[in-house]
Amino acid sequence: MTSISFSSTKNRAGLGLIITTIGIVLGDIGTSPLYALKEVFSGGYGVGTDRESVLGILSLMFWSLTWVVSIKYVMFVTRADNQGEGGVLALMALACRYLPSNSRLRSTMIGLGLFGAALLYGDSMITPAVSVLSAVEGLELAYPRLGEWVVPVSALILLVLFLLQPFGTERIGKLFGPLILLWFIVLGLLGLRGIWLAPEVVQAIDPRWALNFFADHPGVGLVIFSAITLAITGAEALYADLGHFNRAAIVRAWLLVAFPALLLNYFGQGALLLADSTAIRNPFYLLVPTSLLPAMILLAALASIVASQAVITAAFSLTQQAINLGYLPRLRLRHTSDTSIGQIYIPMVNWVVMAGVLALIVVFQSSSNLAAAYGVAVTGTMLITSLLMALVMTRHWHWPWWSVAPLVLAFLAVDTMLLSANLIKFFHGGAVPVAIALLVFLLMMTWRRGQARVETSSGPSECTVESLLGRLRDAPPVRVDGCAIYLTAPNRAVPSALLHNLEHNHVLHQRVILLTVITDEVPHVPDDGRCETHYHGKGVTRLELHFGFMDAPDLPAALKHCGRCAAGLNAGSVSWFVSREVPVGKPEGLHWQGLFALMQRNEHSPMGAFGLPSHRVIEIGAQVEL
Repeated sequence: MTSISFSSTKNRAGLGLIITTIGIVLGDIGTSPLYALKEVFSGGYGVGTDRESVLGILSLMFWSLTWVVSIKYVMFVTRADNQGEGGVLALMALACRYLPSNSRLRSTMIGLGLFGAALLYGDSMITPAVSVLSAVEGLELAYPRLGEWVVPVSALILLVLFLLQPFGTERIGKLFGPLILLWFIVLGLLGLRGIWLAPEVVQAIDPRWALNFFADHPGVGLVIFSAITLAITGAEALYADLGHFNRAAIVRAWLLVAFPALLLNYFGQGALLLADSTAIRNPFYLLVPTSLLPAMILLAALASIVASQAVITAAFSLTQQAINLGYLPRLRLRHTSDTSIGQIYIPMVNWVVMAGVLALIVVFQSSSNLAAAYGVAVTGTMLITSLLMALVMTRHWHWPWWSVAPLVLAFLAVDTMLLSANLIKFFHGGAVPVAIALLVFLLMMTWRRGQARVETSSGPSECTVESLLGRLRDAPPVRVDGCAIYLTAPNRAVPSALLHNLEHNHVLHQRVILLTVITDEVPHVPDDGRCETHYHGKGVTRLELHFGFMDAPDLPAALKHCGRCAAGLNAGSVSWFVSREVPVGKPEGLHWQGLFALMQRNEHSPMGAFGLPSHRVIEIGAQVEL
């Protein structure tokens, strides 16, 4: 999932769009050959390099890529778009659209969707660390004396990458497609070179080799799937980037380029192991001719940077969606492109993810050590996707349950097996993404609960619009020229900022707009469906502005499309009034109220979040009991 948008190309799948899709969508899964097969045979699973074991593992990889990526995601999940958008939060919104607002099933699905999104934050830290480490580890083969520099060089590369984030990815993004296309071409050619050494590896397409492997290795069994998972990491990106590239481009990019290139390379590495069992120390780089090894290390490092960039921007985009849906406080956000609204930069997310990535590199030291932590986040999100898909298939697509049940159960069986295998490594690194996800999930639920409590607590003490109109008739205040816009919550009460203004200043503008920002459970709201207005009299108008969870809520810009409500408004002379509720109650200790109060104190001002002119904003505070 990334925040790079190519909306002008959504209805076609030409060569240019396919190449761009390859660069943005497939960078993560495309770097898996750097470490996946190596981890299987040298990760302490007790799998030898004999013919039966190699063919059995290759068969497992072939059918995992076929079932999970080609069938589940490409054939089915990518069809579940929410107005063209994909990703676990978009899927959650689509699945919950058909459930009653107060139902337990809806609450469960929302919880699952949020936890799936939280798991992706763990992925956004682990992917850059393991991808760059595995690429730079090639230095140990080309220049053995530089082995001790693998960790410092990897950390330096990633540090530079994070420091460049404020400048945006528009320019470098244009290089992603050709670079990753070259990467896949090289993967395929290296794979063919390896297969030439032992052509018999193509027999692994037969699923009986996978079944025989389980029969011959009863002690390994389920555990080996934790290593097989490494071959399918990045599959969620095919769905998450649906909003930036159309489904046809993603399907063709996968089936025509990435899928065959990955299979050729894995089979080539397997053939090399059959021909030379000592290649187990790094089968990927040992496929490369010695004279080309330095160039291959450089290409692998660049490809790993692309994969890292994809998940970093995914964290930005995911955070924006969570903020708009009301599950995170407003954070400082900056758009890095004049032409693409999807390209954003969130400083706090950037520095937190950077700290996490660098810490992982320092603590784990190698890609093999990090591999143990990699699979939990990916497989957890896959399992949640399957559960949400069951609702989409039955409620949104209206498929009969008897056709949905076998398919979803098959998805869940594989997902559960993959997740269980990775949970076995919980105390060997697998706890890292789970801990990150639980922390993010706790923050999301605390913010949602606190906001709901603030709205409930402040609602009864504020008067209704009808009460306000009666007060204006019975005791008319001094009316001053101009227009005042008061931001108010969706509970339809009069905001405390207006009441305090009346009580203490005894004045009111001639024109008053009570403006509510509403985020719908759709990715985008068109300009012609954004505004709802109702004129109450006495110069008071209620205005609701609707945005999608992928939209940037720029209120001054949105007002231009509000017709009669905005007629005659001068953006430079409008006064914006903002109510700021200060929670009181039990802010001490580790109580959720204390955490919510801390989050609210560090929330970004509405001026930046809603694009308000700072010199025209008046903020009035009020205390509320949690």
